[in-house]
Amino acid sequence: MTEIIAYTMYTLLFISLYFEVFLLITFFEWQSYNKKRASYTTQKQLEPSTTIIVPCFNVENTVVKTIHSLLALNYPKEKLSLIIVDDGSTDNTWETVQQFATHSQISLFQKENGGKHTALNFALNHTTSELVGCLDADSFVDTNALREIVRYFDDPQTMAVTPAIKVHKPRTLVQYIQKAEYSLSVFIRRVFSHINTIFITPGPFSIFRRQLFETVGIYKAAHNTEDLEIALRIQDYDYKIENAHTAMVYTTTPETFRKLFRQRLRWSYGFIKNIYDYRHLFFSRKNINLGFLILPFAALSIFSALYFVSVAIASLLGNIISKIIEVQIIGGSAFIGSFDLFYINTHALIFIVSAIVVITLSFILIGKKISQEQQLWSYDILVYLFLYGFLTPLWLVKAVYNVAFSQKTKW
Repeated sequence: MTEIIAYTMYTLLFISLYFEVFLLITFFEWQSYNKKRASYTTQKQLEPSTTIIVPCFNVENTVVKTIHSLLALNYPKEKLSLIIVDDGSTDNTWETVQQFATHSQISLFQKENGGKHTALNFALNHTTSELVGCLDADSFVDTNALREIVRYFDDPQTMAVTPAIKVHKPRTLVQYIQKAEYSLSVFIRRVFSHINTIFITPGPFSIFRRQLFETVGIYKAAHNTEDLEIALRIQDYDYKIENAHTAMVYTTTPETFRKLFRQRLRWSYGFIKNIYDYRHLFFSRKNINLGFLILPFAALSIFSALYFVSVAIASLLGNIISKIIEVQIIGGSAFIGSFDLFYINTHALIFIVSAIVVITLSFILIGKKISQEQQLWSYDILVYLFLYGFLTPLWLVKAVYNVAFSQKTKW
Protein backbone atom coordinates (compact mmCIF):
# COMPACT_ATOMS: atom_id res chain seq x y z
CA MET A 1 0.00 0.00 0.00
CA THR A 2 2.84 2.36 0.91
CA GLU A 3 4.52 1.67 -2.44
CA ILE A 4 1.31 2.46 -4.34
CA ILE A 5 1.01 5.78 -2.53
CA ALA A 6 4.65 6.60 -3.28
CA TYR A 7 4.42 5.63 -6.96
CA THR A 8 1.24 7.66 -7.39
CA MET A 9 2.87 10.67 -5.74
CA TYR A 10 5.96 10.48 -7.95
CA THR A 11 3.82 10.08 -11.06
CA LEU A 12 1.70 13.13 -10.28
CA LEU A 13 4.73 15.23 -9.39
CA PHE A 14 6.58 14.17 -12.55
CA ILE A 15 3.56 15.09 -14.69
CA SER A 16 3.38 18.48 -12.96
CA LEU A 17 7.08 19.09 -13.50
CA TYR A 18 6.86 17.99 -17.14
CA PHE A 19 3.92 20.33 -17.72
CA GLU A 20 5.72 23.30 -16.17
CA VAL A 21 8.84 22.70 -18.23
CA PHE A 22 6.67 22.45 -21.34
CA LEU A 23 5.08 25.83 -20.59
CA LEU A 24 8.45 27.44 -19.96
CA ILE A 25 9.98 26.13 -23.18
CA THR A 26 6.89 27.13 -25.15
CA PHE A 27 7.07 30.67 -23.80
CA PHE A 28 10.68 31.22 -24.85
CA GLU A 29 10.16 29.42 -28.15
CA TRP A 30 7.44 31.85 -29.19
CA GLN A 31 9.09 35.06 -27.96
CA SER A 32 10.73 36.00 -31.24
CA TYR A 33 7.57 35.19 -33.21
CA ASN A 34 5.44 37.43 -31.04
CA LYS A 35 7.84 40.34 -31.33
CA LYS A 36 7.57 40.16 -35.10
CA ARG A 37 3.79 39.78 -34.95
CA ALA A 38 3.42 42.69 -32.53
CA SER A 39 5.41 44.90 -34.89
CA TYR A 40 3.23 43.83 -37.81
CA THR A 41 -0.14 44.23 -36.10
CA THR A 42 0.77 47.61 -34.61
CA GLN A 43 1.06 49.00 -38.11
CA LYS A 44 -2.48 47.88 -38.97
CA GLN A 45 -4.13 50.50 -36.68
CA LEU A 46 -7.47 48.68 -36.60
CA GLU A 47 -10.36 50.74 -35.22
CA PRO A 48 -13.51 48.60 -35.54
CA SER A 49 -16.72 49.80 -33.92
CA THR A 50 -16.91 48.37 -30.40
CA THR A 51 -19.55 48.03 -27.70
CA ILE A 52 -18.63 47.33 -24.08
CA ILE A 53 -21.33 45.81 -21.87
CA VAL A 54 -21.21 46.50 -18.13
CA PRO A 55 -23.54 44.09 -16.26
CA CYS A 56 -24.36 45.49 -12.83
CA PHE A 57 -25.69 43.96 -9.65
CA ASN A 58 -25.29 45.87 -6.37
CA VAL A 59 -22.16 47.75 -7.46
CA GLU A 60 -23.03 51.30 -6.46
CA ASN A 61 -19.56 51.80 -4.93
CA THR A 62 -17.51 50.87 -8.00
CA VAL A 63 -19.62 51.24 -11.16
CA VAL A 64 -18.94 54.96 -11.65
CA LYS A 65 -15.19 54.44 -11.65
CA THR A 66 -15.61 51.51 -14.03
CA ILE A 67 -17.59 53.64 -16.49
CA HIS A 68 -15.13 56.54 -16.27
CA SER A 69 -12.25 54.19 -17.06
CA LEU A 70 -14.08 53.08 -20.22
CA LEU A 71 -14.83 56.66 -21.26
CA ALA A 72 -11.13 57.46 -20.87
CA LEU A 73 -10.08 54.75 -23.36
CA ASN A 74 -7.74 55.95 -26.09
CA TYR A 75 -10.16 55.10 -28.87
CA PRO A 76 -12.33 57.08 -31.32
CA LYS A 77 -15.41 58.19 -29.40
CA GLU A 78 -17.68 57.70 -32.41
CA LYS A 79 -16.64 54.02 -32.58
CA LEU A 80 -17.02 53.21 -28.90
CA SER A 81 -20.34 52.74 -27.11
CA LEU A 82 -21.23 51.47 -23.65
CA ILE A 83 -24.30 49.54 -22.52
CA ILE A 84 -24.94 49.54 -18.79
CA VAL A 85 -27.39 46.84 -17.66
CA ASP A 86 -28.70 46.92 -14.10
CA ASP A 87 -29.63 43.30 -13.41
CA GLY A 88 -32.18 43.95 -10.68
CA SER A 89 -29.86 45.54 -8.12
CA THR A 90 -31.28 46.01 -4.63
CA ASP A 91 -28.95 48.88 -3.69
CA ASN A 92 -28.61 52.32 -5.35
CA THR A 93 -26.83 51.11 -8.49
CA TRP A 94 -29.59 52.27 -10.84
CA GLU A 95 -29.79 55.69 -9.21
CA THR A 96 -26.00 55.99 -9.30
CA VAL A 97 -25.67 55.38 -13.05
CA GLN A 98 -28.35 57.98 -13.88
CA GLN A 99 -25.60 60.61 -13.99
CA PHE A 100 -24.68 59.09 -17.39
CA ALA A 101 -28.25 59.10 -18.74
CA THR A 102 -27.57 61.90 -21.23
CA HIS A 103 -24.11 60.78 -22.31
CA SER A 104 -23.96 60.21 -26.06
CA GLN A 105 -21.85 57.03 -25.80
CA ILE A 106 -23.86 55.36 -23.06
CA SER A 107 -27.15 53.45 -23.03
CA LEU A 108 -28.75 52.52 -19.71
CA PHE A 109 -31.07 49.57 -19.20
CA GLN A 110 -32.74 48.01 -16.18
CA LYS A 111 -34.15 44.48 -15.96
CA GLU A 112 -35.26 41.92 -13.40
CA ASN A 113 -32.49 39.90 -11.82
CA GLY A 114 -31.65 36.83 -13.85
CA GLY A 115 -27.90 36.44 -13.53
CA LYS A 116 -24.94 37.88 -15.39
CA HIS A 117 -25.48 35.82 -18.55
CA THR A 118 -29.01 37.22 -18.96
CA ALA A 119 -27.70 40.78 -18.62
CA LEU A 120 -25.10 40.10 -21.32
CA ASN A 121 -27.66 38.54 -23.65
CA PHE A 122 -30.04 41.44 -23.05
CA ALA A 123 -27.33 43.89 -24.13
CA LEU A 124 -26.36 41.81 -27.16
CA ASN A 125 -29.83 42.46 -28.57
CA HIS A 126 -29.00 46.18 -28.55
CA THR A 127 -25.63 46.00 -30.30
CA THR A 128 -24.70 46.36 -33.96
CA SER A 129 -20.95 47.00 -33.61
CA GLU A 130 -18.22 44.82 -35.10
CA LEU A 131 -16.80 43.94 -31.71
CA VAL A 132 -18.50 43.50 -28.37
CA GLY A 133 -16.99 42.99 -24.95
CA CYS A 134 -17.78 42.85 -21.26
CA LEU A 135 -16.33 44.63 -18.27
CA ASP A 136 -17.34 43.65 -14.76
CA ALA A 137 -18.54 46.63 -12.75
CA ASP A 138 -15.74 46.21 -10.21
CA SER A 139 -12.94 46.39 -12.79
CA PHE A 140 -11.08 49.24 -14.50
CA VAL A 141 -9.23 49.41 -17.80
CA ASP A 142 -5.96 51.03 -18.79
CA THR A 143 -6.37 53.81 -21.36
CA ASN A 144 -4.66 51.79 -24.13
CA ALA A 145 -6.27 48.43 -23.32
CA LEU A 146 -8.76 48.43 -26.18
CA ARG A 147 -6.20 49.48 -28.81
CA GLU A 148 -3.89 46.70 -27.62
CA ILE A 149 -6.72 44.17 -27.99
CA VAL A 150 -8.26 45.14 -31.32
CA ARG A 151 -5.03 44.71 -33.29
CA TYR A 152 -5.26 40.96 -32.72
CA PHE A 153 -8.45 40.88 -34.76
CA ASP A 154 -6.42 41.28 -37.95
CA ASP A 155 -6.64 37.48 -38.11
CA PRO A 156 -10.15 36.56 -39.33
CA GLN A 157 -10.00 33.29 -37.39
CA THR A 158 -9.63 35.13 -34.09
CA MET A 159 -13.02 35.39 -32.43
CA ALA A 160 -12.03 36.54 -28.95
CA VAL A 161 -9.14 38.31 -27.24
CA THR A 162 -8.44 38.31 -23.51
CA PRO A 163 -6.47 40.98 -21.59
CA ALA A 164 -3.87 40.86 -18.82
CA ILE A 165 -5.77 41.07 -15.54
CA LYS A 166 -4.14 42.49 -12.42
CA VAL A 167 -5.34 42.98 -8.85
CA HIS A 168 -6.50 46.54 -8.13
CA LYS A 169 -4.81 48.02 -5.05
CA PRO A 170 -4.40 44.94 -2.81
CA ARG A 171 -4.70 45.70 0.90
CA THR A 172 -5.23 42.43 2.75
CA LEU A 173 -3.15 39.26 2.96
CA VAL A 174 -5.78 37.42 0.87
CA GLN A 175 -5.55 40.05 -1.87
CA TYR A 176 -1.75 39.89 -1.94
CA ILE A 177 -1.98 36.13 -2.45
CA GLN A 178 -4.27 36.81 -5.41
CA LYS A 179 -1.89 39.45 -6.78
CA ALA A 180 0.82 36.83 -7.31
CA GLU A 181 -1.76 34.35 -8.56
CA TYR A 182 -2.97 36.81 -11.19
CA SER A 183 0.64 37.41 -12.30
CA LEU A 184 0.96 33.66 -12.74
CA SER A 185 -2.27 33.69 -14.77
CA VAL A 186 -0.85 36.41 -17.03
CA PHE A 187 2.03 34.09 -17.92
CA ILE A 188 -0.16 31.01 -18.38
CA ARG A 189 -2.72 32.80 -20.55
CA ARG A 190 0.12 34.17 -22.65
CA VAL A 191 1.51 30.66 -23.27
CA PHE A 192 -1.95 29.17 -23.86
CA SER A 193 -2.59 31.76 -26.55
CA HIS A 194 0.54 30.61 -28.38
CA ILE A 195 -0.83 27.09 -28.70
CA ASN A 196 -4.49 28.12 -29.04
CA THR A 197 -5.67 26.51 -25.81
CA ILE A 198 -7.27 29.37 -23.87
CA PHE A 199 -10.46 27.96 -22.38
CA ILE A 200 -11.62 30.93 -20.27
CA THR A 201 -12.57 34.40 -21.52
CA PRO A 202 -12.73 36.31 -18.22
CA GLY A 203 -15.41 38.86 -17.48
CA PRO A 204 -12.99 41.77 -17.12
CA PHE A 205 -12.66 43.05 -20.70
CA SER A 206 -12.64 40.00 -22.95
CA ILE A 207 -13.58 41.22 -26.44
CA PHE A 208 -15.44 39.19 -29.11
CA ARG A 209 -16.45 39.54 -32.73
CA ARG A 210 -20.15 40.35 -32.78
CA GLN A 211 -20.73 37.74 -35.50
CA LEU A 212 -19.48 35.03 -33.13
CA PHE A 213 -22.75 35.06 -31.19
CA GLU A 214 -24.69 34.60 -34.41
CA THR A 215 -22.61 31.50 -35.14
CA VAL A 216 -22.14 29.77 -31.78
CA GLY A 217 -25.12 31.24 -29.93
CA ILE A 218 -25.55 33.54 -26.94
CA TYR A 219 -24.36 33.18 -23.35
CA LYS A 220 -25.64 30.31 -21.22
CA ALA A 221 -26.13 29.99 -17.46
CA ALA A 222 -23.22 27.53 -17.56
CA HIS A 223 -23.20 26.77 -13.82
CA ASN A 224 -22.51 30.45 -13.02
CA THR A 225 -19.32 30.41 -15.10
CA GLU A 226 -20.47 31.71 -18.47
CA ASP A 227 -16.98 33.03 -19.28
CA LEU A 228 -15.60 29.50 -19.16
CA GLU A 229 -18.41 27.89 -21.13
CA ILE A 230 -18.35 30.41 -23.99
CA ALA A 231 -14.59 29.88 -24.37
CA LEU A 232 -15.00 26.10 -24.53
CA ARG A 233 -17.75 26.61 -27.09
CA ILE A 234 -15.46 28.79 -29.19
CA GLN A 235 -12.80 26.07 -29.05
CA ASP A 236 -15.42 23.50 -29.97
CA TYR A 237 -16.18 25.51 -33.12
CA ASP A 238 -12.44 25.52 -33.91
CA TYR A 239 -11.99 29.29 -33.65
CA LYS A 240 -9.04 31.10 -32.09
CA ILE A 241 -8.86 32.91 -28.76
CA GLU A 242 -5.90 35.27 -28.46
CA ASN A 243 -4.35 37.04 -25.48
CA ALA A 244 -3.21 40.66 -25.46
CA HIS A 245 -0.74 40.64 -22.58
CA THR A 246 -0.17 44.40 -22.95
CA ALA A 247 -3.87 45.23 -22.45
CA MET A 248 -4.03 45.98 -18.74
CA VAL A 249 -7.21 45.54 -16.73
CA TYR A 250 -7.43 45.99 -12.96
CA THR A 251 -10.03 44.07 -11.00
CA THR A 252 -11.21 44.28 -7.40
CA THR A 253 -10.66 40.92 -5.72
CA PRO A 254 -12.14 39.36 -2.55
CA GLU A 255 -10.54 40.88 0.55
CA THR A 256 -11.39 38.11 3.01
CA PHE A 257 -10.90 34.36 2.95
CA ARG A 258 -14.65 33.80 3.22
CA LYS A 259 -15.33 35.83 0.07
CA LEU A 260 -12.40 34.23 -1.74
CA PHE A 261 -13.63 30.77 -0.78
CA ARG A 262 -17.09 31.51 -2.14
CA GLN A 263 -15.68 32.87 -5.43
CA ARG A 264 -13.24 30.00 -5.95
CA LEU A 265 -15.88 27.43 -5.02
CA ARG A 266 -18.06 28.83 -7.81
CA TRP A 267 -15.13 28.80 -10.24
CA SER A 268 -14.05 25.26 -9.34
CA TYR A 269 -17.59 23.89 -9.41
CA GLY A 270 -18.21 25.60 -12.75
CA PHE A 271 -14.99 24.24 -14.19
CA ILE A 272 -15.81 20.65 -13.23
CA LYS A 273 -19.37 20.88 -14.54
CA ASN A 274 -18.39 22.61 -17.79
CA ILE A 275 -15.53 20.28 -18.69
CA TYR A 276 -17.95 17.42 -18.11
CA ASP A 277 -20.41 19.09 -20.49
CA TYR A 278 -17.60 19.45 -23.03
CA ARG A 279 -15.96 16.11 -22.31
CA HIS A 280 -15.96 15.36 -26.04
CA LEU A 281 -13.09 17.86 -26.33
CA PHE A 282 -10.86 15.55 -24.30
CA PHE A 283 -8.45 13.72 -26.64
CA SER A 284 -10.11 15.33 -29.64
CA ARG A 285 -7.96 15.75 -32.73
CA LYS A 286 -9.77 19.00 -33.53
CA ASN A 287 -7.37 20.82 -31.20
CA ILE A 288 -4.63 18.41 -30.14
CA ASN A 289 -2.94 20.77 -27.68
CA LEU A 290 -6.21 21.44 -25.89
CA GLY A 291 -7.59 17.91 -26.05
CA PHE A 292 -4.46 15.90 -25.32
CA LEU A 293 -2.58 18.26 -23.00
CA ILE A 294 -4.30 21.25 -21.42
CA LEU A 295 -7.75 19.90 -20.51
CA PRO A 296 -6.47 16.52 -19.26
CA PHE A 297 -3.84 18.22 -17.13
CA ALA A 298 -6.37 20.75 -15.77
CA ALA A 299 -8.64 17.87 -14.73
CA LEU A 300 -5.69 15.90 -13.34
CA SER A 301 -4.58 18.90 -11.28
CA ILE A 302 -7.82 18.70 -9.29
CA PHE A 303 -7.21 15.02 -8.54
CA SER A 304 -3.58 15.78 -7.65
CA ALA A 305 -4.51 18.50 -5.18
CA LEU A 306 -7.06 16.26 -3.48
CA TYR A 307 -4.64 13.33 -3.46
CA PHE A 308 -1.77 15.27 -1.89
CA VAL A 309 -3.94 16.83 0.78
CA SER A 310 -5.37 13.39 1.62
CA VAL A 311 -1.88 11.91 1.93
CA ALA A 312 -0.72 14.87 4.03
CA ILE A 313 -3.66 14.59 6.42
CA ALA A 314 -3.24 10.81 6.72
CA SER A 315 0.50 11.24 7.36
CA LEU A 316 -0.12 13.93 9.97
CA LEU A 317 -2.70 11.81 11.80
CA GLY A 318 -0.35 8.81 11.65
CA ASN A 319 2.50 10.82 13.17
CA ILE A 320 0.24 12.18 15.91
CA ILE A 321 -0.97 8.69 16.81
CA SER A 322 2.62 7.35 16.80
CA LYS A 323 3.78 10.18 19.05
CA ILE A 324 0.90 9.59 21.49
CA ILE A 325 1.83 5.90 21.70
CA GLU A 326 5.50 6.82 22.15
CA VAL A 327 4.68 9.22 24.97
CA GLN A 328 2.59 6.56 26.69
CA ILE A 329 5.55 4.16 26.56
CA ILE A 330 8.56 6.37 27.39
CA GLY A 331 6.99 9.55 28.74
CA GLY A 332 8.08 13.13 28.05
CA SER A 333 11.47 12.10 26.70
CA ALA A 334 9.70 11.30 23.44
CA PHE A 335 9.81 15.03 22.66
CA ILE A 336 13.54 15.29 23.26
CA GLY A 337 15.81 14.66 20.32
CA SER A 338 19.10 15.75 18.78
CA PHE A 339 19.76 17.27 15.39
CA ASP A 340 22.24 15.67 13.03
CA LEU A 341 22.94 16.82 9.47
CA PHE A 342 23.15 13.15 8.53
CA TYR A 343 19.39 12.87 8.95
CA ILE A 344 18.46 15.72 6.59
CA ASN A 345 16.02 14.35 4.04
CA THR A 346 17.75 14.15 0.64
CA HIS A 347 14.98 12.06 -0.84
CA ALA A 348 14.35 12.68 -4.56
CA LEU A 349 10.89 13.92 -3.62
CA ILE A 350 12.42 17.03 -2.10
CA PHE A 351 14.29 17.89 -5.29
CA ILE A 352 11.23 17.41 -7.50
CA VAL A 353 9.06 19.61 -5.28
CA SER A 354 11.82 22.22 -5.12
CA ALA A 355 12.08 22.26 -8.91
CA ILE A 356 8.30 22.75 -9.22
CA VAL A 357 8.42 25.65 -6.73
CA VAL A 358 11.34 27.32 -8.53
CA ILE A 359 9.65 27.06 -11.93
CA THR A 360 6.38 28.37 -10.48
CA LEU A 361 8.33 31.30 -9.08
CA SER A 362 9.79 31.96 -12.53
CA PHE A 363 6.27 31.91 -14.00
CA ILE A 364 5.14 34.60 -11.55
CA LEU A 365 8.19 36.77 -12.26
CA ILE A 366 7.73 36.45 -16.03
CA GLY A 367 4.04 37.28 -15.63
CA LYS A 368 4.96 40.39 -13.68
CA LYS A 369 7.52 41.41 -16.27
CA ILE A 370 5.30 41.00 -19.35
CA SER A 371 2.44 42.79 -17.59
CA GLN A 372 4.83 45.67 -16.88
CA GLU A 373 4.92 45.41 -13.08
CA GLN A 374 7.40 47.96 -11.75
CA GLN A 375 8.48 45.79 -8.83
CA LEU A 376 9.13 42.12 -9.65
CA TRP A 377 10.19 40.88 -6.21
CA SER A 378 7.54 41.71 -3.67
CA TYR A 379 5.65 40.49 -0.63
CA ASP A 380 2.85 38.88 -2.64
CA ILE A 381 5.18 36.21 -4.05
CA LEU A 382 6.16 34.93 -0.62
CA VAL A 383 2.62 34.72 0.75
CA TYR A 384 1.47 32.99 -2.43
CA LEU A 385 4.22 30.34 -2.37
CA PHE A 386 3.76 29.62 1.34
CA LEU A 387 -0.02 29.82 1.70
CA TYR A 388 -1.85 29.24 -1.58
CA GLY A 389 -1.15 25.51 -1.65
CA PHE A 390 -2.92 25.15 1.69
CA LEU A 391 -5.97 27.14 0.60
CA THR A 392 -6.72 25.60 -2.80
CA PRO A 393 -7.71 22.12 -1.53
CA LEU A 394 -10.36 23.69 0.71
CA TRP A 395 -12.56 24.91 -2.13
CA LEU A 396 -11.64 21.99 -4.38
CA VAL A 397 -12.88 19.49 -1.80
CA LYS A 398 -16.12 21.44 -1.41
CA ALA A 399 -16.54 21.77 -5.20
CA VAL A 400 -16.11 18.02 -5.74
CA TYR A 401 -18.55 17.37 -2.90
CA ASN A 402 -21.11 19.74 -4.45
CA VAL A 403 -20.75 18.08 -7.84
CA ALA A 404 -21.03 14.59 -6.36
CA PHE A 405 -24.14 15.45 -4.38
CA SER A 406 -25.73 17.84 -6.88
CA GLN A 407 -25.46 20.92 -4.68
CA LYS A 408 -25.33 24.06 -6.78
CA THR A 409 -23.13 27.04 -5.96
CA LYS A 410 -24.17 30.69 -5.78
CA TRP A 411 -22.54 34.01 -6.59
